[in-house]
Amino acid sequence: MTEESRARRPTRIILVRHGQSEGNVDESKYSSVADYKIHLTEGGFQQAIACGQEVRRIIERDVRDDWKVYFYVSPYKRTRCTLRGIGRAFEKERILGVREEPRIREQDFGNFQCMEVMKVVKETRDRFGRFFYRFPEGESAADVFDRVTSFLESLWRDIDMNRLNRSKSSDLNLIIVSHGLTMRVFLMRWFKWTTEQFELLNNPQNCDIRVMQLGSGGEYSLAVHHSRQELENWGLTPEMIADQEWRATAMRGQWNDDWPWSGRAFFDHFEDEPLGGAHSGVFGDVDSDYKGEQSEWTGDTTCENGDIHLRMPPI
Repeated sequence: MTEESRARRPTRIILVRHGQSEGNVDESKYSSVADYKIHLTEGGFQQAIACGQEVRRIIERDVRDDWKVYFYVSPYKRTRCTLRGIGRAFEKERILGVREEPRIREQDFGNFQCMEVMKVVKETRDRFGRFFYRFPEGESAADVFDRVTSFLESLWRDIDMNRLNRSKSSDLNLIIVSHGLTMRVFLMRWFKWTTEQFELLNNPQNCDIRVMQLGSGGEYSLAVHHSRQELENWGLTPEMIADQEWRATAMRGQWNDDWPWSGRAFFDHFEDEPLGGAHSGVFGDVDSDYKGEQSEWTGDTTCENGDIHLRMPPI
């Protein structure tokens, strides 16, 4: 990539989960306090201060001294308070801007949350699938994926139009203060991970950091800053780690032919799934009164406890 185009792109995109919150310590808080109003604990604020110092150390490892930071933050109280703690590590002249961004907020779990009900709901989510399950009156991870996608489109446009870093000489670092699931969905969307790969990921701890750093060829990678062991601990598979290592030196726009979930190799990695017979329908093999295009199903169906029951028509 050219020096001009590289200068427009952030050197790092750093994802940070909020510090320890009152809800992390006592889940009953969610039954009486709106999720977005949950505060940090005192320990959580100290985590945020330490996190800011660690982020600064990461940035200062480079030789260049003319670096800047730009913050995006979820509008929840615990993320904004985390940002205040992180911000203590940076002088004002280092900060290009701060933007509150509702699209990177926490997954909506459904207004006030009764602990007993949420326990059952989360067990149901684990059976249904963590990505697609939608909480009653709330969101699924798939819903979060959609709004994170919208945010990324805006972010890419701001980067391409040079709205964030107007000085070609400065080293820009984007810091996104958000939530555990939102961070995982962000990485899934950026690196084009599958829903199955998403469900393998472990949730970040409070004030955990994920550093996407610009590689030598212009692609972002987790493997530039983080070790293979760290990536394994987060739940990345060997194939996902290999792709991150490839991205660390890949040219921007280059396609990873060895990535098995796209391109020609995609069909080699389907899980074996049972297929219905030649005459199976929506409900599996049904010996009904179907005899061709002129005939119609004249029975009915009921669903009890998730099981489909067919009542055959009278003969």
